[in-house]
Amino acid sequence: MIKQALLGEFLHEAENTRKLLSMIPDSALAYRPQPHLWSVAQLASHVAEVYNWYEGTFNQDEFDMATYSYDKGDISKAANILQKFEENVAKAKAVIENSDEAQYMNIWTMSMGGNAIMSPMPKVQVIRGFLYNHMYHHRGELIAHLRATGNKVPSLYGPNYEESQRMQS
Repeated sequence: MIKQALLGEFLHEAENTRKLLSMIPDSALAYRPQPHLWSVAQLASHVAEVYNWYEGTFNQDEFDMATYSYDKGDISKAANILQKFEENVAKAKAVIENSDEAQYMNIWTMSMGGNAIMSPMPKVQVIRGFLYNHMYHHRGELIAHLRATGNKVPSLYGPNYEESQRMQS
C-alpha cells in the first residue's frame, strides 16, 4: 500500500514538474536573483537530476556522494533540460514500481567517502524528504525565479494568480 501511495504522488507531481519545466523559455535560463544563487538553468537541471537519485535511494541503504556522477547534458536550452527530466522520470518510475516495501524501513545514510552527511533515517522518510519534499522546494524556487523574470508559471494546485484573477472578473 505504501508503494502505491508513493507511486500515485510521484506520478501526479512528475506531471506538475513537467508543466513547470515545459514553461521555461530559453531567455530565462541565465537569470539568477543573486550572484551566489543558481541560475534558472542550473536550478531546472537540478530539478531534473533529483529524479536520478531514486535508484540510489530506493535500492541502496547508503548513498555515497563520493562515487556519484551525473551528466546533466547541455543546459543551455530548456528543451534539453526537459528531455533529461523525461529520461530520469522514466527510470525513477520503474524504480518505484520495482521497489520492495519490506525495505522501506531500512536505515538509509548519505555519505561522502565514508563520512555521513545526512543523519541515518528510515528509507521511507528519506523518500518523502530527500526526494519528494526536496523537489517541491526547488520547484517553488523555480517558480519565484520565473515570476521575477516576467514569465508565466503553471497552475499546480488549483488556479495560479492570473487564472484566479480571471475567475473573479
